[in-house]
Amino acid sequence: MKQIKLALVFVSIIFLLVGCKNGKLPGSDARKIPYDPKERVKRNLEQGKGFRLNNAIMGNKRGGDFEFASSNELWRASLDVIDFMPLASANYSGGVIITDWYSDNKNPNESLKITIRFLTNEIRSDALNIKIFYKKCENLNKCTISEKSGTLTKELKKEILKLATQYKKKSDDENFEPYIVSDPKD
Repeated sequence: MKQIKLALVFVSIIFLLVGCKNGKLPGSDARKIPYDPKERVKRNLEQGKGFRLNNAIMGNKRGGDFEFASSNELWRASLDVIDFMPLASANYSGGVIITDWYSDNKNPNESLKITIRFLTNEIRSDALNIKIFYKKCENLNKCTISEKSGTLTKELKKEILKLATQYKKKSDDENFEPYIVSDPKD
C-alpha cells in the first residue's frame, strides 16, 4: 500500500513537471515583479489581484463582483449608440440585442434592423458581432430582406467600442483605491 501511495505521488509530480514550459512553472517573469514586498502588494491591489482584509471584514463597499448589465461597458455603450431605434429584444444573459425594423421619413419603403451579439465582455474589436439587415418593400406584401456589411457595420462597432472605452475609464477612475503602505511598527 505504501508503494502505491509513493507511486501516485511520483506520477503526480511528473504530470506537474510535464505541464511546465521549458522546465519553469507557468506564471510570472521575476524580472517584471518588484523586489520590495510592499511594492508587489501595492501593484497587485491596484491591478485588482488579491483583496484587502479590511474590506473582507467590514464588507466591501462596492457590493461584490456581480455582473449586471449596468456594469458592463460594452452592453451600455451598445444600447446608447442605437438608442434611436426601437428594441425588439435585449437579452443580457444571452448576450444579444435585436432592434425592431426602423425607417426614417425620407424612405418609408426601406427599413433597417440591427443585431448585436456579444462574444466577450472585454472591450476589444472582436468582442461584437454586428449584423445589419435591410428590408425594401415595393408594396405592403412584397418585401425583400438582405444582410449588408460595410461601412455602417464598421462605424457602429467603432462608436460602441469608443463609448465603452470611455465608460470603462470613468468606472476605473471612480473605483480606483490607491494602496497606502502602512508600517507595522506604528
